[in-house]
Amino acid sequence: MTTETLYTRDYVFSPAIRIMHWLRALSIVLLVITGFYIAWPFLTPYGGTDNLQQGWVRLVHLVAGFVLVAITLARAYLYFFSRSDIERRSFRDVMSPTSWIVQLKSYIWMGKLHKAGVYGPLQYVTYLAVTLVIVFMCVSGLALHANVYHDGLGGALYPFAEWFIGVMGGLAPVREWHHIMTWVFIIFTVIHVYMAVWSGIRFKQNSVDAIVSGYDVHKKH
Repeated sequence: MTTETLYTRDYVFSPAIRIMHWLRALSIVLLVITGFYIAWPFLTPYGGTDNLQQGWVRLVHLVAGFVLVAITLARAYLYFFSRSDIERRSFRDVMSPTSWIVQLKSYIWMGKLHKAGVYGPLQYVTYLAVTLVIVFMCVSGLALHANVYHDGLGGALYPFAEWFIGVMGGLAPVREWHHIMTWVFIIFTVIHVYMAVWSGIRFKQNSVDAIVSGYDVHKKH
């Protein structure tokens, strides 16, 4: 009696990418919650004037912000210089009209999805757009940080912050766009979670499990 392997187990994401993915997700959640509180302190602090609730919230916001900056730089480095080219290969599909047609047809249940890398063309372009938003949030956040904290890193960043605030037309527009782009994170997160689960059901791929274990398990064709 012989046994036949019905499933294949493909290595997709390295430990570094998986860890940074979840750290980035956590930092974004913390940034959104604390950011809304900083803009509108909706919680009433207990005690007297010695209560530093706003200060603690700002501390969490700053730490999460610097974590996001570090991860953004690290992910950019891994994209271009990692030994694994599974993300870089996805760019081939972006430049292929046929790949766009195949992905869009697969989303309306017409055929299967075939990818050169780990992302389809629509995924790649969406993630690139979100990455650019993250870069803007990091840059504008550092500018806002330097405008408040004039010593240490804030002082070192002040010349850049002064230039960036001037380009944006003043401090108020920087804060306003920083707030507006927060909604991009919120909307993207909802769609991202939905599509990750939907893709797993539609294409019988464990896309959610891959970002946890690093492996994609699917039926052998």
